[in-house]
Amino acid sequence: MDIGIPRETKDQEFRVGLTPSIVRTLSDRGHQVYIETDAGAGSSFPDAQYVQAGAKIVPTAAAAWDRELVVKVKEPLATEYQYLHKNQILFTYLHLAANRTLTEQLIDTGVNAIAYETVELPDGKLPLLAPMSIIAGRLSVQFGARYLEKQQGGSGVLLGGVPGVQPGRVTILGGGIVGTEAARIAVGMGAQVTILDVNIDRLSYLETIFGSRVTYLYSNAASIETAVRTADLVIGAVLIPGKRAPILVSSALVSEMKPGAVIIDVAVDQGGCIETVRPTSHTSPVYIESGVVHYGVPNMPGAVPWTATQALNNSTAPYVVKLADRGLEALTLDLNLAKGVNVRSGKIVHPAVRSVFPDLASS
Repeated sequence: MDIGIPRETKDQEFRVGLTPSIVRTLSDRGHQVYIETDAGAGSSFPDAQYVQAGAKIVPTAAAAWDRELVVKVKEPLATEYQYLHKNQILFTYLHLAANRTLTEQLIDTGVNAIAYETVELPDGKLPLLAPMSIIAGRLSVQFGARYLEKQQGGSGVLLGGVPGVQPGRVTILGGGIVGTEAARIAVGMGAQVTILDVNIDRLSYLETIFGSRVTYLYSNAASIETAVRTADLVIGAVLIPGKRAPILVSSALVSEMKPGAVIIDVAVDQGGCIETVRPTSHTSPVYIESGVVHYGVPNMPGAVPWTATQALNNSTAPYVVKLADRGLEALTLDLNLAKGVNVRSGKIVHPAVRSVFPDLASS
């Protein structure tokens, strides 16, 4: 099969769809990979490494996109819609619940769109979302600590504190992978950490990891209000697979937060769980509203592409190989991969996406 790897076009998105090592695996199986020139440069994979692995370097995005299977990292942007075509297989993160326009384009062009974030194992785990969730969770505290600095617009709080001065307070909304990794870094820094979740079993599990170093609260309106008002850093870490994230923090509550507090909403790529958060970019990552610093970059792992690209490929590679070997037949052979299909042959097929866009699903 011919496989295309275009260079990512999202602002400062330096990850790449395939590493040279995975290209070599595909080449050894008789497939031909076409990679846009410098697509891997931001992840420290020069063209020469891809050529050595058996890929062909192509000079334009169009040449990479004009293939049976296209493997990316982030969703196609408006400038890339022209490359979508009928029967093409697109394998990437999509987050369609927060992007009606892209959903319509995928329907209209007849692309078979498989989203990394909805590939699902029988136990409900999301194997292709997990590695980026780990990275985003860890980065959320790293970035939060930075934007708490006075020069960045923050309150000037050091999360770890010092002897004689209390540490900063970190409130984490959601105890999944993102929340767990955020807590791991925040605890390591010495912050006072509170995790809120609606799943008591998950909170009990987290207690076995962090013990008394973290406060565990059942998530409801009252507990959220108390924890957010007193926080120096609030991290949105809510996920409902395939659906928009629920709004847990209203604009009114944000206005009651400490001046110079920081919000990092990792759920922004699914619409965000904090009402005042809007998507930003690595070039312009933050803005201040109600005296609170807001960070809404939807592709946070793009900040550490050398790590993130390899972590992503470690998980996506087996599925890419199956799609290359068998095409759409792979969906009948691997039910986990089949759950990743969001749009196929002009129809929305993923239940969660159908529920977000019922009018598109019925058309």
